[in-house]
Amino acid sequence: MTGAPGDPIVDPALTPPAAPNPPAAVKPPPRPPLLGVLGPGLITGASDDDPSGIATYSQAGAQFGYGLTWIMLFSWPLMCAIQEISARIGRVTGRGVAGNLKQHYPRSVLYALVGLLLVANTINLGADLGAMAAAIELVVGGPHLLYVVLFAVVTVLLETLVRYARYVAVLKWLTLSLFAYVGVAFIVDVPWATVASSLVVPHLALDRNALTVVVAILGTTISPYLFFWQAEEEVEEVKERAGARPLVRAPDQAPAEFGRIRWDTYLGMGISNLIALFIVVTTAATLNARGITDIQTSAQAAEALRPIAGEFAFVVFALGIVGTGLLAVPVLASSAAYAVGEAAGIHVGLARKLGRAKGFYATIAVATLIGALLNFTPLDPIKALFWTAVINGVVAVPIMAMMLLIASRRDVMGDFVLPPILNGVGWVATAVMTLAAAGMFATM
Repeated sequence: MTGAPGDPIVDPALTPPAAPNPPAAVKPPPRPPLLGVLGPGLITGASDDDPSGIATYSQAGAQFGYGLTWIMLFSWPLMCAIQEISARIGRVTGRGVAGNLKQHYPRSVLYALVGLLLVANTINLGADLGAMAAAIELVVGGPHLLYVVLFAVVTVLLETLVRYARYVAVLKWLTLSLFAYVGVAFIVDVPWATVASSLVVPHLALDRNALTVVVAILGTTISPYLFFWQAEEEVEEVKERAGARPLVRAPDQAPAEFGRIRWDTYLGMGISNLIALFIVVTTAATLNARGITDIQTSAQAAEALRPIAGEFAFVVFALGIVGTGLLAVPVLASSAAYAVGEAAGIHVGLARKLGRAKGFYATIAVATLIGALLNFTPLDPIKALFWTAVINGVVAVPIMAMMLLIASRRDVMGDFVLPPILNGVGWVATAVMTLAAAGMFATM
């Protein structure tokens, strides 16, 4: 027994041995605040209401009034299921959709699907950039093509030079631009009782025009680029969040992560369809009610509102097109770059610096540039969007089927294969898109 004078005497024989250090364990990251929970799903849902989507919803409202509002309610659970499956694949495996397809399916199939996705996204980029430029031109005047170039350059620079976490925060705040369409709906005179009835009681005339619009809405809301984006953003979240790992290597994180994914996805898709509903309602109450049914673009819809709903409603609608475009263009370009990069086996990720993912950022720049250049050609943007919808409708079906098969394989997902209900709704969504693709060819 030893000790300095005045210290209590301690017998080492009576002192219990020190507890051994506990083995290192991977702890799930702390539950983030609300803005942290709302991430990939929120941005995915908001980007679904891009200027091309706004044009589709405006066409539905102008041509058929409130008759097709039920599709927004019908498609919501289907969207939620397929996007949650996409997110689960990324979060569980630590790879995106293309990376998993590359591992488990023939390369010829992978390259064909990625090639079609790249073509569809590039055309969609061109249409969205053109719509944003047209909206700005309506509000402030000026040269249309110059605006196309400026929007393309700005979005590429933001994706390339701004740090991922900060850039995602900007995208989250841009989702607020969608609520411009909620505001417009309350400016005009809307028969809400009729809207409520149409929302729950399907109305569908079995003619060529109605079927074409239904197919266009489904192709807009359930689109392949959204699958690739949300899965890859879950991979990015793993890289950016301290302590986060793919769930196959850190299964104890699964309950919190699956809960976050579900809230994020269901709310994001809900906001997406709610905004789409308000666009249909607004155009039905203003344009259809006055016999204006020939609306081809989102800018035409905004311009048509001016004499009916007033200058304020027109400006809000037009600027909303710009806000949603600034959100959607990066998603379109990045999802194409993710798919191409994973298929080619190169480094991908907005979280990577430019020097570490040159091919990835080059794909973003080239796809956006080509999309912008399409506005300098005689290409009819309406026909281009039609063919984009056709390609998306065709590509969505096999990709959805492959995703469901991947997410049901224990050798890929470990203990986190899809639960039966989610798997069942996913296959229902695939069946609906199969019918939509068949309807596209039937109405061509």
